[in-house]
Amino acid sequence: MRILVSACLAACSLFGQAGQIAAPLSGFAFDQSAHALRRIQGIPGAALVGAPVEFGFAVSAAYVAPRLDSAFVLDGDGQAHLFRLTAEAPLERAVDLLGAPHRVVFSPSGSAAALYSPGSVQVIKGLPDAPVVAATMSLRGNSSRGNPRPRRTLPGMLAISDDGAYVLYAADGPMELMGVAGDGRQIMARAAGALAAFAPGSHDAAIIHGGKLTLFQDIAGAATERAFSGMAAPSAVAFSPDSQKLFVASATGRAVTTIQLATGDRSALACDCAPAILVPMGSVFRLTELGSEPLWLLDTASERGLVFVPAPAAQ
Repeated sequence: MRILVSACLAACSLFGQAGQIAAPLSGFAFDQSAHALRRIQGIPGAALVGAPVEFGFAVSAAYVAPRLDSAFVLDGDGQAHLFRLTAEAPLERAVDLLGAPHRVVFSPSGSAAALYSPGSVQVIKGLPDAPVVAATMSLRGNSSRGNPRPRRTLPGMLAISDDGAYVLYAADGPMELMGVAGDGRQIMARAAGALAAFAPGSHDAAIIHGGKLTLFQDIAGAATERAFSGMAAPSAVAFSPDSQKLFVASATGRAVTTIQLATGDRSALACDCAPAILVPMGSVFRLTELGSEPLWLLDTASERGLVFVPAPAAQ
């Protein structure tokens, strides 16, 4: 009898551990007030802001890959650390020459990342399990103005392709396509307010500027263009995981527009929020930052569309 009871207790213990490990996860959000990366626990539409992830040091910023499998975490001094995210505990991955970037941007699938520091962009490939520094590219001033000094302005637009071969960059001047092999070209001379995104697994890209959306097929090669007008007050743009749709958020318009790339058909979802970002988290996109208001998500895998996560209780 004691053996049977002990076996039942052990089974219950293992079930509880398995249940904890397999608990649904919708993504992550950085809690600026608590200086912590927090889990969004549960499925979209029935999720809550969960406990902070423990990294073993004070966190000043955190950037999570679209597949939720890795994260660049900045410590109190701004130094970057790369972690493999697991169901149990994060595991740090050693990467040589990681500095103190001001911004980190993942590629659409999270296999590459661009780390921006004043005057340069560092490209990391092989994420999440074989990370290497593929290149460090210098950001020079506009040569037409005779200014060779490195740019110091925080980029208004930064995107990187999944293979880590190309970066789209714009700050206070032109938009440039930069290749890690030293190739590249200027995409537009004046790119103030421009938005851009690469499609997953390719060099196709979308750029919105001046109310016009331009879709590039192989922007690094033939760069075949399709143009669409009427893109009013966009704040963020991203491809769907299957590259069949494009999502455009508008904080001013308080809506997210879905564009069917095959046909150009559009549909808009009104939001009780000001969607300023499109942060990919699996099949979900995060539209707002974590704060005192509900956290809003775009669920692309169901008919629910826009859902919210209640704001965490005040600590």
